[in-house]
Amino acid sequence: MAITVDYYFAPNSPWVYLGHERFAQIAKAAGATIHVLPVDLGGKVFPVSGGLPLAKRAPQRQAYRLVELKRFSDYLGAPIVLQPKYFPVNPEDAAKLIIAVDMHDGTDAAMRITGRILRGVWVDERNIADARDLAAMLAEEGLPAQRLDDSQSQAVQLRYERDTQRAIDAGVFGAPSYVVDGEIFWGQDRLDFLQRRLAKG
Repeated sequence: MAITVDYYFAPNSPWVYLGHERFAQIAKAAGATIHVLPVDLGGKVFPVSGGLPLAKRAPQRQAYRLVELKRFSDYLGAPIVLQPKYFPVNPEDAAKLIIAVDMHDGTDAAMRITGRILRGVWVDERNIADARDLAAMLAEEGLPAQRLDDSQSQAVQLRYERDTQRAIDAGVFGAPSYVVDGEIFWGQDRLDFLQRRLAKG
């Protein structure tokens, strides 16, 4: 039986962007199944876990965040715009689009559109709260334009709420979080530990 990773994230997070492709490669190499789970991090998870939106964090923390993003960008060879044009940005529509793709087109397609959305924010400076940009990203990934309408369905909304509660129940407090059999690996800088865990089977 294949090992499963619950992949909790917010599609506007730079840390999710920095880890997304590496995570996909690690999971594939291990033969792991991924549950693609975008959640309402700022609106629902942070209030019960002690997290703060970026704008409410101390200036020292905000400044150090930029230092660390630059360090990891350089180390990983992953381009990043540290202060992109469309950030902060409401991630809800993008999250629901990812869910709609997952429901209709499967995990691989959901991972691809997630990567496109993350790059949209942190490399290409696109507005992931704008339906036109989201439609263009669907087209770029060869996915049906209908998914934009699907993303506004009650079924998608219910799953978004359910997966967010699932994250809270699992003890998730930040993104990205990779959960294997109840064990949380928080942050793209924990991917080495996740890789070793997956190697155990």
